[in-house]
Amino acid sequence: MVRQLTFDLALPPPTYARIDLVPSAGNREALAWIDRWPDWPAPALALSGPPGSGKTHLGRIWAARAGALVLDGGDLAGKTVADLTALSEAHAAMLVDRAERAPERALFHLYNLVRERRGHLLLVSELPPAHWRITLPDLASRLRAAPAVAVLPPDDDLLGSIILKQLADRQLHAGPGVVQYLVARMERSAEVARRLVAALDRRALAERREIDRRLAADVLTELAGETS
Repeated sequence: MVRQLTFDLALPPPTYARIDLVPSAGNREALAWIDRWPDWPAPALALSGPPGSGKTHLGRIWAARAGALVLDGGDLAGKTVADLTALSEAHAAMLVDRAERAPERALFHLYNLVRERRGHLLLVSELPPAHWRITLPDLASRLRAAPAVAVLPPDDDLLGSIILKQLADRQLHAGPGVVQYLVARMERSAEVARRLVAALDRRALAERREIDRRLAADVLTELAGETS
């Protein structure tokens, strides 16, 4: 059984530029919805996917395009209607990450305010709203009317493409079979692929080694030891 690794390296924060997104079957529908904005059939769009699927990247692409305010669901805790009104007046577009953590009444009021001002709201979460435990009927009704799109975890081809792009961006060359070796053993996450290539770059430079399967194995072992 392949061991799943989680990396916690002190690396620069990821960039969320459109050029850095690798299109795939798993994110194509979501990307089409992002590109369709502002021609959405409802004020809100729900974007969901498991950790590492790239939903945050997609959300930030939309936020940059729409000039949207980026919030976390927890940011809405304690917000009054007056607070939410001020936000909606200052920002025609808003992204709420981890939207399932937002207080229901605050999210309900925010949705209504955005709709009244003909703005747009992107709700990003691991599960689609249909699977949230919503107790406020009016909020459930609003979210049922919003289109929902899911992002799938990256497959082998996508992970390989992400690793190759990260290598190319760093002007690095990997030996035969290295990418396939990594894909078979790494966590299914675009962010982990980015961190893994950064670790390969760091160790290859420090030890003056070629990026071959032996170095790849050493880096995987090193990172596994840091998380054990």
